[in-house]
Amino acid sequence: MASRALFALLLVSLCWSVRGGEATGRAEEEVSALRSRARDPVKFDFSPFLIQYKSGRVQRLMGTRVVAASVDAPTRVASRDVVVDHGTGLAVRLYRPSHRGGRLPVLVYFHGGAFVVESAFDPVYHNYLNVLAAKAGVIAVSVNYRLAPEHPLPAAYDDSWTALKWIVANARLGGDPWLSKRGNMSRLFVAGDSAGGNIAHNLAMRVGHQGLDAGGTRIHGMALLDPYFLGRYVSPAAQRAWGFICAGRYGMEHPYVNPMALPAAAWRRLGSARLLMTVSDLDQLGPFQRAYVDALRGSGWPGQAQLYVTPGEGHCYFLNNLASPKAAMHMATLAAFINCTT
Repeated sequence: MASRALFALLLVSLCWSVRGGEATGRAEEEVSALRSRARDPVKFDFSPFLIQYKSGRVQRLMGTRVVAASVDAPTRVASRDVVVDHGTGLAVRLYRPSHRGGRLPVLVYFHGGAFVVESAFDPVYHNYLNVLAAKAGVIAVSVNYRLAPEHPLPAAYDDSWTALKWIVANARLGGDPWLSKRGNMSRLFVAGDSAGGNIAHNLAMRVGHQGLDAGGTRIHGMALLDPYFLGRYVSPAAQRAWGFICAGRYGMEHPYVNPMALPAAAWRRLGSARLLMTVSDLDQLGPFQRAYVDALRGSGWPGQAQLYVTPGEGHCYFLNNLASPKAAMHMATLAAFINCTT
């Protein structure tokens, strides 16, 4: 096994030498991963996201880049970082659009990455939130929750709950200036893509069952963008991945990953008045996303559910190339959902 890994390493290294300046960061990560495999046996291969070795070491293959908070030149959106919990390292990145009068909707955003990679500080998400804050005219709060496998679920859910409670508390007089002086908490939204959409849903469920504060703060709307949901009958690989993410704590019938298993009474207590579900037509998770909307609508939930489907695109295509017509329309749909007054 080791000799095959070393041979593969040699081939990748030769390709690197031939391509020269055309070699990508992805190739570097693959070379590094092959070297690691040669000296440290693999415990769980969750490619293309990460590899966990038997020593306990975790090597992430993507989503490790970070960019500092700043004033974005194209959108003129300002951002800054705040540590919410020094004990766990939970932090958020806030975004404030320029030249907007009055109070603005507050959008809490959860990044994707299969619960194991990416961050609120990744360049892709930083760019996406800058554009979204400008287009929708919102105070956006991007949550940097802890990742599996070092922190398996429910750590991400707990961090997100803590972040949401912090946002509600800091929207009061004397709290964070962007939230307390510019935010309109009567128009509070939660949103996320892929794993982040899963988090947004489970957060709204918790709000509906527990409440947020004594003042009765509610979630006005929830946007689930190609969210990560599964069902009972999925591939063995999908089952293994979910078991890895939650350290085997929750089965495929658990509502964390399979909300369609919830009884109608639980759906009716969803803590959001409105839903936007986006589905990319080529996404393998699409059937579960559509089933989510059907289950919610059929439960007697009194809110409004909107389903938006993009034909000919795969999972979370809209995060990259924001200027493309389909991604721009996806963004416009999300902005319109946030700004709808009905």
